[in-house]
This record gives sequence, C-alpha cells and structure tokens, in this order.
Amino acid sequence: MSDSPADLDVWVAELADALGLETAEVPTGLLLDVTREAAHAIIRPAGPLTTYLVGIAVAQGMPVEEAVARTRAAIEARATASEVQS
Repeated sequence: MSDSPADLDVWVAELADALGLETAEVPTGLLLDVTREAAHAIIRPAGPLTTYLVGIAVAQGMPVEEAVARTRAAIEARATASEVQS
C-alpha cells in the first residue's frame, strides 16, 4: 500500500526510467516529510536541496533512514540555534 497518490508513484517510476535508474522502492512519504520539514524550519528553497543531499548520501551507500535521521537532527540543531539567538 502506497502512502502517496497514484499519479506521484507513476511520475517517480517514469522519472527513474528517464534517468536510467532501476525501479526501486522509493520512500515517497519519508522524503516528502523531510523536504517539508526543511522548507518550514530553514527556508523554503532548502526543501528540494535537502532532498537532493539526502539522495547523494544514499547514492554513496548510506541507508535512507539514516540519511533522513541525520538530516532531521541537523534541522533540529539549526532550529535550536536560531531560538537561542532570538
């Protein structure tokens, strides 16, 4: 069962094919969540760039769950530092 709309799943499969990537299970909900968290906590353009960096980490062998956990920790650290400065 997918946690994303069918059209989004179709798009992900089409894009993976266009990029020459093997079809793999994409944790769409997890990636959308961390993208939203970065966009809201840092600055809106941080969302897609954050997801891109998570993808690079995964491509270099880090499990996606670990990459997202580290990203969330970095977002939290940034938010905490901003609160301290306020």
